[in-house]
Amino acid sequence: MKRVVVKLGGHALDGLGASAPLLAELAQDIAHLSSGGTEVVLVHGGGPQIEELLETAKIESRFHEGLRITDTLTMNYVAMALGHVNMLISAALNHAGIAAVGLCGVDGTLFCANSLGEPWQRAAATPKVRPEVVTSLWANGFCPVVSPIAVDDVGELVNCNADTAAGALAGTLDAELLVLLSDIDQVRDDPDDPGSVLAHLSSFQASALIESGAAREGMVPKLRAALDALDAGAGRILMANGARHHALRDALSGAIPTTEILA
Repeated sequence: MKRVVVKLGGHALDGLGASAPLLAELAQDIAHLSSGGTEVVLVHGGGPQIEELLETAKIESRFHEGLRITDTLTMNYVAMALGHVNMLISAALNHAGIAAVGLCGVDGTLFCANSLGEPWQRAAATPKVRPEVVTSLWANGFCPVVSPIAVDDVGELVNCNADTAAGALAGTLDAELLVLLSDIDQVRDDPDDPGSVLAHLSSFQASALIESGAAREGMVPKLRAALDALDAGAGRILMANGARHHALRDALSGAIPTTEILA
């Protein structure tokens, strides 16, 4: 049986109602995969929702190397925002006929991770994964919907980047495929040149983009997550624009632009 990890983030999460077209289409795409015997787990981010909540609380958003600097107060708001996103996605998928179960990395200690320390504070390193939390839900016919909040060794919450969490999960599950859906079509060799898109990357090329600085901001954790997943046993990585209609289906079929990363 095939295993696919899907990460949904960026502006693909702008509409989260039960009637949101992108979520309804995602549900159809997941249902199609499931009907063919593929087990799917969805990991989500929530950057826009976190930004909105922090702005309401008059807390400044700060980033370093593509990761959110998360002090203790910010951690509380991040958990709040991601919990709300998780419920909305789970509700929409259930409304569309997917037996979705929402959870976060704290549940069953799915994700255990140390904080990165300064300057990131409660932002998390790559988590250790307890895969039976997911596989037990699959065995009972459920589609897990996972928020990337993790727990550290002393039981404190840490903020795990969603790409990082999805990559760790894909590697631990030996997933055939990790699909990273955000708000970009493809990786660029030159981030300032829209014509420098890359349809295929090797692990070596992905590492070189990070080392050279050609990968910037949020692209850095995406590529690192892809590399970690491949190193840990995932088959291949696809990156695509989740704001496109039927993004999951069309990324898999090659009907929309993607970047494929292989070991």
